[in-house]
Amino acid sequence: MALFTEQHPGVEPQAPQETAGFTLNHSMLRIKDPERSLRFYSHVFGMRVLRKLDFEELNFSLYFLAHLEDGDEVPECTAERTVWTFSQRGVLELTHNWGTEDQAGFAYHDGNAEPQGFGHICFSVPSLNAAVDWLDENGVEYVKRPEQGKLQNVAFVKDPDGYWIEIVEPTLMANTGM
Repeated sequence: MALFTEQHPGVEPQAPQETAGFTLNHSMLRIKDPERSLRFYSHVFGMRVLRKLDFEELNFSLYFLAHLEDGDEVPECTAERTVWTFSQRGVLELTHNWGTEDQAGFAYHDGNAEPQGFGHICFSVPSLNAAVDWLDENGVEYVKRPEQGKLQNVAFVKDPDGYWIEIVEPTLMANTGM
């Protein structure tokens, strides 16, 4: 299969050779309570913690999560696992600034309230209907159910910190935006 991407104003016709091997590794969300967030992402979305890094002098921890496939071999040696973690795609970094879990009323801006900025992360699922059943079974809060609004077959839910998560079934997206 030939390399193909859509062309739009501002898009370079070819990726610069100097960028060969560049990979988007992770996106980061700040979290108030690691136990609550880790429970949510590991149970509701099946993600596993690849590596936790603590920065005592700066009072924060990083949790790197991803969805592992059967046959993925995660190195046991922590240094090798750290290198491996930073070589993956589709990683979610949860950043916990120590002490926020004890601050009543503390919350991070979700990016969707004014002023808008960050919007959401997205999970592709094999079956949107099955995913919605699972989300309902787990009491996940919806921003938008798939049948609501003008954009059908797309769900938005909230994580424990209020960040939006889009849920899509790729086969249902074929004619979206046409």
